[in-house]
Amino acid sequence: MTKSFVCAVDVGTGSARAGILDSEGNLLGRADHPIAMHQPKPDHAEHDSEDIWSAVCKSVRSALQKSGVAAGDIAGISFDATCSLVARDRQGNQISVSVSGEKRWDTMVWLDHRAIAEADECTTSGHAVLDYIGGVMSPEMETPKLMWLKRHLPKTWNEAGYLFDLADFLTWKASGSLARSQCTLTAKWTYLAHEEKSWRHDFFELVGLGDLFEHGNLPEKASPVGADIGPLTAKAAAALGLTEKCRVGAGVIDAYAGALGVLGGFAGDEKDISRHLALIAGTSSCVMAMSLDPQPFAGVWGPYYGAALPTLWLSEGGQSATGALLDHIIRWHGAGGEPDAAMHMKIARRVAELRAEDGDALAARLHVLPDFHGNRSPLADPHAVGVISGLTLDASFDSLCKLYWRTAVGIALGVRHVLEALNENGYLIDTLHVTGGHTKNPLLMELYADATGCTVVEPLADEAVLLGTGMVAATAAGLYRDLNAACVAMQQGGKTRAPNKEAGARFDRDYRIFLEMHRQRQMLDAIG
Repeated sequence: MTKSFVCAVDVGTGSARAGILDSEGNLLGRADHPIAMHQPKPDHAEHDSEDIWSAVCKSVRSALQKSGVAAGDIAGISFDATCSLVARDRQGNQISVSVSGEKRWDTMVWLDHRAIAEADECTTSGHAVLDYIGGVMSPEMETPKLMWLKRHLPKTWNEAGYLFDLADFLTWKASGSLARSQCTLTAKWTYLAHEEKSWRHDFFELVGLGDLFEHGNLPEKASPVGADIGPLTAKAAAALGLTEKCRVGAGVIDAYAGALGVLGGFAGDEKDISRHLALIAGTSSCVMAMSLDPQPFAGVWGPYYGAALPTLWLSEGGQSATGALLDHIIRWHGAGGEPDAAMHMKIARRVAELRAEDGDALAARLHVLPDFHGNRSPLADPHAVGVISGLTLDASFDSLCKLYWRTAVGIALGVRHVLEALNENGYLIDTLHVTGGHTKNPLLMELYADATGCTVVEPLADEAVLLGTGMVAATAAGLYRDLNAACVAMQQGGKTRAPNKEAGARFDRDYRIFLEMHRQRQMLDAIG
């Protein structure tokens, strides 16, 4: 009997990755390819969707070659991607979302904050859809981006015939299907999956998007995560190096793939899953918690029904800049430079030496509030700014290392802030499952345990996001009866780190200062 394999594709902010996995979840080959980003103005960030598709195809062909698996044995493919907005004209061709007018820039990147005023308008509307996004609309969601597009680029809006979340665009390119994932629509388009009439058309009328469905080609009903939405087209199969036998699964937003990759093993124990938090940490950080019952509260996105596992509600929090903030600190400091992996490790090694000398006294008066790109959770304040207290005239490399260390502390305390909001509103989280680029940063991995007091689990799977998307692909291919079964069968387990109890008092002090800095920043804003 021929063994079946699946292909998982992950499109992040800077690259497309592909992995070939077997039906037990083992990663047999992976490859990536960079994607371009255009930033014509502050707060504007754009992709070229054809460049992304090309990067996807190159990555899949390369991963397949590395895996040694025959193309005909790939039974399913699925895509995860950032929650970026792709616009196409009525013929399906590229159409510009850029102030530059260049048609190739047809995608607003998730981190694009040009629509912050429109997001505020959505929040001010007080509409009931806000009850399922934590009460505050984020400029990272699609509705404000669509409002901005209609107001500022009316020619593009008038010509638009297709509007996609990036993961859904990729399934369209692969299969020709206009199906949309329940994950993308529920998490970013105010689709209420738990209601019979899931689209609230009165909300779109209220914010000036009454004609959205004329331009978006959006379905009345979303497709559950992992639904089989059809085979690869002949054109897509040729471009990807696969065959038309390969089935395409309704995909997910990238962070949700990571949540499946690290929490999927608990899909068979839905009562216990609410003790576990997924922390998908890279350029930014997402935290995901799942429960049998909805847990709505201000400052955390959701609760979203069926956005990851089919019968569970999901709450999503996060930090808009974490890895990107550490990169920024390195570029910004006079003793810094290019924030590549070597520089991060050089700093981490020096921080370890300084801590060995100074212990808890290292930079004890230096404090960083890490909201340099707004506060996604739990304050849901996209206008929030970062704060640094305790700077001196020291411009040495050691001063960079101290600032980096205390920035990392601030990032970990931000996770604690989100965690406390979740636990105050019905969750009982005591375990963090961390995946993404931060697992390669020893300082952050230590801090996530010590600053939160939680057990930290690092997945044994090197690519938990690809694993989660592989679970989705295996479901679409029919290798398992449903997504829950695929998750349980393919999960890879992890290694645990217990918190250092002796560090608790130090981080309790830091956390009190962290909360006070939030309060003082808000006071300064009120005066201003």
